[in-house]
Amino acid sequence: MNIRNIAIIAHVDHGKTTLVDQLLKLSGTLDAHEEINERAMDSNALERERGITILSKTTAIYYKDYKINILDTPGHADFGGEVERIMKMVDGVLLLVDAYEGTMPQTRFVLKKALEAHVKPIVVINKVDRPVVRIDEVMDEVLELFMELGADDDQLDFPTCYASALNGTSSLDPDINTQEPNMDCVFDMIIDEIPEPLVEEEGGLQLQPALLDYNDYVGRIGIGRIQRGSISVNENVVCIRADGSKTNFRIQKLYGFKGLHRIEIKEAHAGDIVAVAGLSDIGVGETICSPDALEPLPLLHVDEPTIQMVFGTNTSPFAGQEGQFVTASKLEDRLMRETNKDVSLRVERIPNSEEWMVSGRGELHLSILIETLRREGFELQVSRPHVITKKIDGVECEPYEDVMIEAPDETIGTVIESLGLRRGIMQTMDSMDGMTRVQYIVPSRGLIGFMTNFLTMTKGYGIINHTFLDYRPADGGVVGERQLGVLISIDTGQTTAYALGSVESRGVMFVGPGIQVYEGMIVGEHAKSNDLTVNVTKGKQMTNTRSSTKDSTVVLKRPRVFTLESCLDYINEDELVEITPQSIRLRKRALTEMDRKREFRKKNAN
Repeated sequence: MNIRNIAIIAHVDHGKTTLVDQLLKLSGTLDAHEEINERAMDSNALERERGITILSKTTAIYYKDYKINILDTPGHADFGGEVERIMKMVDGVLLLVDAYEGTMPQTRFVLKKALEAHVKPIVVINKVDRPVVRIDEVMDEVLELFMELGADDDQLDFPTCYASALNGTSSLDPDINTQEPNMDCVFDMIIDEIPEPLVEEEGGLQLQPALLDYNDYVGRIGIGRIQRGSISVNENVVCIRADGSKTNFRIQKLYGFKGLHRIEIKEAHAGDIVAVAGLSDIGVGETICSPDALEPLPLLHVDEPTIQMVFGTNTSPFAGQEGQFVTASKLEDRLMRETNKDVSLRVERIPNSEEWMVSGRGELHLSILIETLRREGFELQVSRPHVITKKIDGVECEPYEDVMIEAPDETIGTVIESLGLRRGIMQTMDSMDGMTRVQYIVPSRGLIGFMTNFLTMTKGYGIINHTFLDYRPADGGVVGERQLGVLISIDTGQTTAYALGSVESRGVMFVGPGIQVYEGMIVGEHAKSNDLTVNVTKGKQMTNTRSSTKDSTVVLKRPRVFTLESCLDYINEDELVEITPQSIRLRKRALTEMDRKREFRKKNAN
């Protein structure tokens, strides 16, 4: 059978997963009884809730006499390492660009990876059914981006089609009236323009896993393209490790792909994408070979982590009340299992403690891990995120990000002022239809804590996208620390409306009445720069003296509600986020006021 291997790449929310849905529906791959849900490739509950692709997915579509292996890639920069490795498995990419938004930071990021891998691009202008589109301008932006990224003549001669993935229509003409109710022009373009896999049919096996998966029955599963020869179940093979050592093992399970399913197969041949089980610690970039042809492929690059946080067992007075897994051994085991399928994650135990240094590609990467643990029944506490610096030619360097912001004209001034305080350097500024788009280069640590304020600054209308740019010399200084202090509970118990009513004039409350709090828990934001301990559990004294306000009702303002990401952005160095299956609480590291004073003195003495 003829094979085509392609990846779908795009900026977040430009329609990659929706397009795959339509290709699956309209190709006739699915059995008659199979129904496809919206964004079926986003199988993870968190992916469906957030509307983003977190992990790459592989599917195979059968069209005419062709098997088209499609990899749906993440659009967010935190998962960009997967995009880079996927380019080693495919021979072409479908680059999706929104017909109104045009090229965005992640469009640049994913296209750069594709052009560096010298794969054939096809451009799909998606969402042509939007009420307002800029198809001609977007095409100019795409061409400029190709030229800016150093595309060669062959890559610049990219074919283009126009589609509405949501409606399942496509056309070769930008005129929306020419849209046909099928995806035939996308299928035909893949068959005609994407080359056959450049592989060797004959010879000893060569297969290099570019992605990992994991299940409890067979352990790690390596997913990659067969570069040479063929592979079959129960075959004895050799894995050539990253350090050059060799491990013999037997292929226990071999999986292929059809539609939405990973199916067990007996054998596969050069050019096909398969999943292999049998070696419990197989790694990305290692080469699986026949014993009589030990020739390793060049190692794949795995992006280094840029952000790290300290994960620890929950030490609050409420520990163990809501979670199923609360011990250090359970948490460590789960974190280590996560590293089996997430190659960008690093976990290292901090000596003599029940804490681990967890490093990842960004705040989103780590917050999704935390949310996953929470839903599985774990209790833990985490510190403020830190960027990872590294020495380059003897100079301490820190990561910088390319930031694109779109906000209403009347709010952009506040955004610009805030980014200036965070060491941001403006690159471009354009205004259109009451919205201003600015591009900045900002140190990664300057973005920690920025997202929480960004929506407030832009009254909820702002759009921000950022992607890792490079490492540059660190300029020192504190960036992004919260300027205001917090209100800290001085007592343990249940909050009362009476106590909250007497405290809320001091700042903004994070809790309402009837909430269980403990000493050292953060219950609000102080209106001034210093921290303040408050009593939010005090009840009204019951006396037999008649009061003029006896029958009055306390009217409280609505407390501020935090998401997990906004909690991580909000806290300072001496604070933690406590995470349980039912609650997310902010707290001080040192719970008692005496301990906090002691820590303060110790810090200033140093």
